[in-house]
Amino acid sequence: MNDEINILILSCGTRNKIVQYFKKELADKGYVIATDCSDLAPAFYDADKYFVVPRIEDDNYIDTIISICKKHNIKAVFSLIDPEIHILAKYKKDFLEIGTLPIIPNLSIVDMCFDKYKMYQFLIKNNIKTIRSYIDKGKFYRDVDLGLINYPVFIKPIKGSSSNNINKVVSKDEVELLFNRFDNLMIQEYLVGVEYGIDVYIDIFSNEPVAIFAKEKIKMRAGETDKAISVKDSELFELIKKFVKIVGFKGVIDIDLFKVNDEFYISEVNPRFGGGYPHAYECGVNIPNMIINNLKGNTNVDMIGKYDENIYMMKYNEIKILKNSNMTVI
Repeated sequence: MNDEINILILSCGTRNKIVQYFKKELADKGYVIATDCSDLAPAFYDADKYFVVPRIEDDNYIDTIISICKKHNIKAVFSLIDPEIHILAKYKKDFLEIGTLPIIPNLSIVDMCFDKYKMYQFLIKNNIKTIRSYIDKGKFYRDVDLGLINYPVFIKPIKGSSSNNINKVVSKDEVELLFNRFDNLMIQEYLVGVEYGIDVYIDIFSNEPVAIFAKEKIKMRAGETDKAISVKDSELFELIKKFVKIVGFKGVIDIDLFKVNDEFYISEVNPRFGGGYPHAYECGVNIPNMIINNLKGNTNVDMIGKYDENIYMMKYNEIKILKNSNMTVI
């Protein structure tokens, strides 16, 4: 019997820290293998092994990933980009049949996370405060006339990620312009308050949240947290525990929310490692170790709130230099 715990990280891109953390926690217990569609993905070269694979739209993509899992005795697989998470969830059964555990929720939950209006409807139905949202611009205009919402507002794709194509608008003319140019848009209230990012791990066996890390966002860049400070709030922890239990999440999730007038409003949820997760790890929230512990067959103990507070995270650029004339640029 092979006791190695080999982990496959898909679409590793520039997420070097995630690869490094898993290598550190695995030590001599197994290998970290990474994939990407280009061998110019810098996180490749922090992994023990790496493979250039087809793009996720390719017909051979999922067969390629399953083949890697079989050949290298992969115990767990996860992706660092949103579109690929849907693919993993869709083929979750295929991975389980070969002994590989996708670290993701079920497909219906993944789909809801990536449909912002469905998530809004779910939150409203379950009496969880969230940001007022519309897909019917006529209803939005009526609520503006009633004074229930005011400009400015955000217009964004119902399905989107990394803050792509989000526009702050201040008039009906701008709303009409965007709705005439693009399909599948939603209107979302512009909240003025404190923004938080939350990293959560829900144990694979107990289905209980065992790690919650909260950071107050100070500055954003390209849709990710650029500067933040770690905070603790018991009311916030209770809200997150209630939310993840109602939805039925498993594994790693990243939650964005706002605090306005001492009340929390959930904004978006990503069923993956968030771009700001290194902040949590460096403060003592060791989700890679929790995943490895589950893969050993163990249930994790509750570590909620057990991390360093008032610790700042500041991202900065680094480079990787490779001398290889055979590199393939895609």
